[in-house]
Amino acid sequence: MEMLTENWIYIPAFVAVITVLVFVHEYGHYKIARLCGVKVDVFSIGFGKELFGWYDKNGCRWKISAIPFGGYVKFFGDAGVASNAEDGLDEMSEEDKKVSFHHKPLWKRAAVVIAGPAANYLFAIVALAILFFALGQAHTPPVATKIIDGSAAQEAGMQPGDRIVAIDEVSISSFEELRQKVLIGLNEPVHLKIDRNGSDVFLTVTPQIVEFKDSDGNVQKIGRLGIRSEKREFRQHGPISALVAAVDQTWFVTTATLKGVGQMISGVRDTTELSGPLGILKMSGEAAKRGEDITDRLLSLFNFMIFVSISLGLINLFPIPMLDGGHLLFYIFEAVKGKPLGEKYMEFGFRIGLSLVLMLMVFATWNDLNKPWVKDFFVGLFS
Repeated sequence: MEMLTENWIYIPAFVAVITVLVFVHEYGHYKIARLCGVKVDVFSIGFGKELFGWYDKNGCRWKISAIPFGGYVKFFGDAGVASNAEDGLDEMSEEDKKVSFHHKPLWKRAAVVIAGPAANYLFAIVALAILFFALGQAHTPPVATKIIDGSAAQEAGMQPGDRIVAIDEVSISSFEELRQKVLIGLNEPVHLKIDRNGSDVFLTVTPQIVEFKDSDGNVQKIGRLGIRSEKREFRQHGPISALVAAVDQTWFVTTATLKGVGQMISGVRDTTELSGPLGILKMSGEAAKRGEDITDRLLSLFNFMIFVSISLGLINLFPIPMLDGGHLLFYIFEAVKGKPLGEKYMEFGFRIGLSLVLMLMVFATWNDLNKPWVKDFFVGLFS
């Protein structure tokens, strides 16, 4: 029971993260749908049995459901939560067709679909901009204060005091920018422009792939140059520069995620690094426990929420039926053909999409169940 009392925050932190981000995502769909004249029947946080809910003045049922692993918005004319069309659409009255999602022009349907992921991205950018403007952005100057013996940096000829001013011909102003490039690139060569005592020096360094165990006992691969920068500064931002920095950070998380997925597919990165619901629960709890006081812990959880929001927006754009990206893929076919795909093709696509999503969920959950912290957690419940 000691394990339970020490980690009670895991579940409420997880529910808070998922609830906020699902609301943001689904509200994006809801808001644009209303602006496009679509009637919304249901706005649900969670799936399954309704716990409580209410009707708004437009007849939409807002509800909280029992299974807090997602949510949905059901539009007028939908047969289910996947936004597949119900039977008898052609038999609707003209009045009903005016508010039916499936009778709207293609561009309006596409706008409604893309609004969910866009809302997640907008939330992340605005939240980061507010943090950078209010608190500043922590960064480390890109100066090598120490070169590790036997490292890739030493072999390439780097020296203590070198200031890295550009990587692959892109100027940088912080050590974090270099670190981000190297960590996700693994052993991809990087071309550095260095300021050494006022003179420009150009070096090509191939990072070493190293493995380390994270706090959960998972073995992960990262690229490492072998340099350290021990200075720490805060960069203050005005409103515009805070927004620019927030967009840059969001772009980095997006591209890093896509690169990581590509590395898993190619076999460069181990697929055991993929986490499912239990992994998100663990990371939510760890974020909520990090810090000296309640303010630090809430800020840590908020930062984690921003990262998950970007990931949720990106994943939903994958061209897999059942996800928003799958709907957009169907709309592209419709735009090219001049008419919607046939019902059989749509149904077949949704079945494939559902199978892929379920297989991914099972695989990610299996990864979680094989992590040491899961065993420790459940053993701790009864010890």
